[in-house]
Amino acid sequence: MNGRLFSMSSDSSNTIESVLQEQRVFLPPKALADKARIGNLTVYKDMVQKAKDDPDSFWGDLARKELKWFKPFDRVLDWSNPPFARWFDGGQTNISFNCLDRHLETSRADKEALIWEGEPGDVRRFTYKELHLEVCRAANALKALGIGKGDLVALYMPMIPEAAIAMLACARIGAPHSVVFGGFSAEALRDRLIDGNAKAVITADGGFRKDKSVPLKPAVDAALGNGACPSVQSVLVVQRINTPTAMQSGRDHWWHELVTDQSSECSAEPMESEDRLFVLYTSGSTGKPKGVVHTTAGYNLWAHLTFKWIFDIREEDIYWCTADVGWITGHSYIVYGPLSNGATSVMYEGAPRPSKPGAFWELIQKHKISIFYTAPTAIRAFMKNGRSVPDQFDMSSLRLLGTVGEPINPEAWMWYREVIGGGLCPVIDTWWQTETGGVMISPLPGATPTKPGSATFPLPGIDADVVDANGNSVKPNEGGYLVIRDPWPGMMRTVHGNEQRFRESYWEYLRPSDGSYIYFAGDGARCDEDGYFWVMGRVDDVINVSGHRLGTMEIESALVSHPAVSEAAVVGRQDELKGESIVAFVTLESGREFNDQLVQDLRAHVGSEIGPIARPDLIKSSDALPKTRSGKIMRRILRALAAGKEVSGDTSTLEDRSVLDKLRG
Repeated sequence: MNGRLFSMSSDSSNTIESVLQEQRVFLPPKALADKARIGNLTVYKDMVQKAKDDPDSFWGDLARKELKWFKPFDRVLDWSNPPFARWFDGGQTNISFNCLDRHLETSRADKEALIWEGEPGDVRRFTYKELHLEVCRAANALKALGIGKGDLVALYMPMIPEAAIAMLACARIGAPHSVVFGGFSAEALRDRLIDGNAKAVITADGGFRKDKSVPLKPAVDAALGNGACPSVQSVLVVQRINTPTAMQSGRDHWWHELVTDQSSECSAEPMESEDRLFVLYTSGSTGKPKGVVHTTAGYNLWAHLTFKWIFDIREEDIYWCTADVGWITGHSYIVYGPLSNGATSVMYEGAPRPSKPGAFWELIQKHKISIFYTAPTAIRAFMKNGRSVPDQFDMSSLRLLGTVGEPINPEAWMWYREVIGGGLCPVIDTWWQTETGGVMISPLPGATPTKPGSATFPLPGIDADVVDANGNSVKPNEGGYLVIRDPWPGMMRTVHGNEQRFRESYWEYLRPSDGSYIYFAGDGARCDEDGYFWVMGRVDDVINVSGHRLGTMEIESALVSHPAVSEAAVVGRQDELKGESIVAFVTLESGREFNDQLVQDLRAHVGSEIGPIARPDLIKSSDALPKTRSGKIMRRILRALAAGKEVSGDTSTLEDRSVLDKLRG
């Protein structure tokens, strides 16, 4: 990473800036760089070098400075048993304490911590003092239900304040949480409850989404039906949509009845650095989702640092991330990262919809939001509708724009910068994953010249590279595997209940000749001649739909569970709006007819098995699927067919070439 841009300071001449503009490289605004914590590339390079030369001092100094500890740690990193890392051993802290209690001794006690707006327009605001009170009451309610340190609590909730409160309450008493996206089906919820051995579920009667009330409690009842999840002893239900709700005596409890009368005092449990903080399930290339395990101190530090660095957060900022708390983005950049930094974080229950296409822009105007973090899928949808909607709103409060969830195409990047940011706001294009805990590659708004479509450079302390199948670095602009060479505090610790899967999926997929361990992210990338990283998408059997990772095997299993389907193969294809769309190829059972009604039935079936986001956009039928002589489905062929391209490359291993002709037809 010694490209020519690293020699340019933030006060580059107008001539240089003009040249950069022509090359579609944008310098940080001088006014922003002058105030930024990391205000030029020299500071960034110094941090990178310090982390490389003495990583223990780099991470140890940051941990002592940025977090409050009940007991100081003895050791920064134990990497004696790779790929199993231990960070800050001997130390004790609590992320709920770092997000709340430590701010109460400062002027932030009366600062707004959380601004929430419901889709119908109702608003709730919490200062740090008020949020602390609510979290303590919720924590005491969990204790009253018999939840203690180490007990896993599942959350299946809409985007309401109680979701964030519940997460912080679990962390406060040392009960790991497992947040399940509220759009997942009862079956998907059941799988996660069983795998995590959950002791309790926190949910709501429902929520509002796109002008509809969406029930949630019935899905919890279905997931727990017939004794399917014997470990679950209690269900705590928030009343949101006020719909008639079945409550099972002895098991189910209303939030407003149990929580309200609890004491507002609850000391934060001292947690060992490596105690589990949460398990979050993410799709993999097999049919079973992976329970990604994150632990207390390392995750807290990385969420805290990355939020502070990439958004250059200031006391007066009003920050809004549009993600759902059911995803890692909601964990790290709605709840833990912002609150650990004492920021004001906005939560929104709804989404842009035909009745209110300008919902996002209205919120920015209403709450004077200064930092806006959303997904490329949303940006492309806004582009499709034109600029007439955003132009109706005053968004002059914005100073930073962020993107997350998938690579952003340069056209969307430019539209976002010019139309939403007025040509003045830097675009912070972030690359990271559930497994990394926080952002890994990203511009720093006061330091990094940006290129539309590139996530730019790794953050200080992150040794990213693009390698070939043997783990060797590739040449500039040559595609390869995106890897991280050294451990970092926010890294996942294991796959819940499956250490072997953790090894094989992330650390043994690529092994350099020297036998060292490198983390493979599952993404392809290239590095240009200036050291800029360009993420090219997944290289495994995972489809990225609107920023949500879905395993092809999981969707195939859902299709085959329908009585009409004997075999299925699922692939992704590029989609202008969603990044990737889902294409399914199915072989039917004898006597079944493929027609429009069956297609609708199959889409609905997948929706009920996994969730609406997993419904195939296109379903095609074939008497057989293209396979090798050993019986392996040739997905490369199906991807080409789904994209409408000619099938190229070696097809000599294809067992029955007539299958290819039929699929083309």
